[in-house]
Amino acid sequence: MTRLLLILFLLFSTFIIIGELVPVNQKTNDSKLIADAAIIQTKAIEALDFCKSKKMNTSFCILIDMSIHSGLKRLFVFDFQSDTIIFNCLVGHGCGNNYWSSDDSKTNPQFSNVSGSHCTSLGKYKIGERGYSNWGINIKYLLHGLENTNNNALQRQIVFHGWDLMPDEEVYPSGSPEGWGCPTVSNNSMRTLEQMLQNAKKPVLMWIYN
Repeated sequence: MTRLLLILFLLFSTFIIIGELVPVNQKTNDSKLIADAAIIQTKAIEALDFCKSKKMNTSFCILIDMSIHSGLKRLFVFDFQSDTIIFNCLVGHGCGNNYWSSDDSKTNPQFSNVSGSHCTSLGKYKIGERGYSNWGINIKYLLHGLENTNNNALQRQIVFHGWDLMPDEEVYPSGSPEGWGCPTVSNNSMRTLEQMLQNAKKPVLMWIYN
């Protein structure tokens, strides 16, 4: 009887939180979401100041948190007017020394500004000219690196584009497929972001951080 009571106690203790029955992993996820939201809010405040100083778009920006597992949505469109996230989606990073299209560095991507590294570069970018892409929905945007960590973006042909291999929904614990350094999104996500970018009156900030 004592053993049975102990087992029942352990079962209930793994599920109960604030008077409700919630799985333990949900508690962890909720805590992570709260932490991520706080980081995004802090980044957004800095991003707005940066956009004002550079005369860039002050309606919204694109924030990409590479510290988040690549199988989770980690691209956030932050609306400065409403002070909220209005869209988020999966985004791929560079494979580095791993195989192209693998997810080998889903938890620990490498970053580099060096040509031929096949790595994504951290830093703030101005989303530039729209052009034709052989990938995805055949639309790409040039990325102008604004910091020492990403100022080779144009030389490296690092652009923002859609990719057929990128899924629409989260694939965790698997990761997103990894390319040669470009931030890539699904075709449907690119269609949504394309509309936003086309409606922007000034250049939009993309900030990739870790």
